Amino acid sequence: MIKSDSTAKILCVGVNYRPHIEEMGREIPDYPVVFTRFASSLVGPDEAVIRPQASEQFDFEGELAFVIGRKARHVPRDNAFDYVAGYCCFLDGSVRDWQRHTGQFTAGKNFDRSGAIGPMVTAANVPDPKALELTTRVNGEVMQQGSVADLVFDIPTLIEYCSTFTELQPGDIIATGTPGGVGAARTPPVWLRDGDLVEVDISGIGVLRNPVQDES
Repeated sequence: MIKSDSTAKILCVGVNYRPHIEEMGREIPDYPVVFTRFASSLVGPDEAVIRPQASEQFDFEGELAFVIGRKARHVPRDNAFDYVAGYCCFLDGSVRDWQRHTGQFTAGKNFDRSGAIGPMVTAANVPDPKALELTTRVNGEVMQQGSVADLVFDIPTLIEYCSTFTELQPGDIIATGTPGGVGAARTPPVWLRDGDLVEVDISGIGVLRNPVQDES
């Protein structure tokens, strides 16, 4: 869906599910926690995500993302769904130690080919995104399960907020955050390894499957 030379903005929202906020020991934010990913950090369905040489702490985060369908600037939340072209699964692969180097997430979220996106389903086929259920599996084992209804900042709120500070363009992507169950919050932590298979499964949208491969 995204090429490395794409001009699409990829905006991601952190700490946006209450169970994930609790497991990471954070407070519920007053505003959406927005960070960016580069197009070069993402691959498509069935492509390998790359575990970088620089870290052993490669984590999985299954998410719902949506794609903007037309120019959006200062959009009120009541009209927000008019600007959504479709929805897709999103794997926000996170390099946790690099993510925690500073208060900004940029480094840990932008290793080349560390995340994935797809397939896209048109908005007309998803009448109520709050009804969607998200499951993340690693090697067939369920690691994350959550309902989109549990978002702290829902999709209309995110569109209203993001379109206030930037003009959203057709093809721009917003990833909405991850439920509880990430590898970093487990005891002991569960990190992705070479040969693992990650599946992000969202009801009504499909399954995004990506093998894990060590950086060569």
